[in-house]
Amino acid sequence: MKIVANNRKAYHDYEILERLESGISLTGAEVKSIRSGKINITEAFAQCMGGEIFINNLHISPYVRQGMYAPDPLRKRRLLLHRKEIIRLASEVHRKKLTLIPLSLYFKENQWVKIELGLCRGLKKYDKREKAAAEESKRSLAQLRNLRNRG
Repeated sequence: MKIVANNRKAYHDYEILERLESGISLTGAEVKSIRSGKINITEAFAQCMGGEIFINNLHISPYVRQGMYAPDPLRKRRLLLHRKEIIRLASEVHRKKLTLIPLSLYFKENQWVKIELGLCRGLKKYDKREKAAAEESKRSLAQLRNLRNRG
């Protein structure tokens, strides 16, 4: 599995409740552009429309050696999920006011482009502060333990 893009901003801004893997519908030139690393997923999000799930704001730069036809870099791309998964995700997003955020994009078996989606709840500013304080306290406790074990 070769990870091409990782959304570190999502881990900071959202609480990830569930993860799932999905395929994505792309053109050949977009796959070549992804292989060369010309992709940005930090502002992307998924949305349920008409019984399908589309990903918006996923920026894939146009392939350099492409001919005349170049798709829009920010076009909506369809996610390839089973019907039951789509219905379940759409109901959870609507009922619990959650968001579908792409966490990473990678090649599976060096051939298939897959996207890892997270069913997320947005964090408030005070939640982020609490999270940072908890991580800092864990870090300081670990340092104290290391000093005590050495001495």
